[in-house]
Amino acid sequence: MTKICLKSFAKVNIGLQIRGQRPDGYHNIHTLLQELDFHDTITLEKRDSGCDFFSNVDWLENDESNLCVKAWQKMVDRFEVDGISIQCEKNIPPGGGLGGGSSNAATVLKGLRQLYELNVSDKEIETIGVELGADVPFFVKGYTQIGDGIGELLTPVRVVIPGTYLLVVPDIRIDTGWAYRKSKKILDGSRDTISFADFSQGENVPLEFFENDFEAIVIPAYPEIGRIKEMIRVNGARYASLSGSGSTVFGIFDDEAVAKAAESDLSSKYRTIISHPTSISQ
Repeated sequence: MTKICLKSFAKVNIGLQIRGQRPDGYHNIHTLLQELDFHDTITLEKRDSGCDFFSNVDWLENDESNLCVKAWQKMVDRFEVDGISIQCEKNIPPGGGLGGGSSNAATVLKGLRQLYELNVSDKEIETIGVELGADVPFFVKGYTQIGDGIGELLTPVRVVIPGTYLLVVPDIRIDTGWAYRKSKKILDGSRDTISFADFSQGENVPLEFFENDFEAIVIPAYPEIGRIKEMIRVNGARYASLSGSGSTVFGIFDDEAVAKAAESDLSSKYRTIISHPTSISQ
């Protein structure tokens, strides 16, 4: 095998609690992560040495700022991996809370394992992945998982969160570092600590228990995001939320026709995507 082509999926956070700041400056969180079938496409091809990276977007460079290049270098440092050519066809928007960069990195790690026939476990790949970013380990297995720690302590969930997902991507970039710095007011307040695992073991998931702490930070600063969330709910979603620290807002619909009608209502102003959860049974 000299060449493989892989899908690099997006994710949303269905509920996210910020639990506290750590001594290393990061924050512990508790979140439910759902992988979606909306994806980038990554093609890997062996070469003798070095890493060539190509993409359909001009904001990804073939240098150390690129998570795909970093992922290749991590594998070179640990295993018998030679050169690679990486072609990344981007669809997932950057900086929207959908995990596109982290997914790309995880896909390169897994792809190199497959291409070079390495005897490396998922756990080892996850350990390498966390050095690249907190969301990278999730995409090693994907599907539906509870994330704790900085998001790298993962527990698989028995069922997916079903429905048709409408993603609405405004032309807003949220700085994740800023959002975490503003979280002090949440941590200083009194609130219940919820375990999302308690509400995710059956098919009829009571989504009203799932809240994203970042909404209390982001929506006051960016009221347009609050308006998008309300529009999604008015158009029939059984649940709507910010993904991660944003700026993507998503709605979960029981009826795909209703989701597409909502998309029609919103697509003249924003980028919209209809997607569905990935599952092991697919």
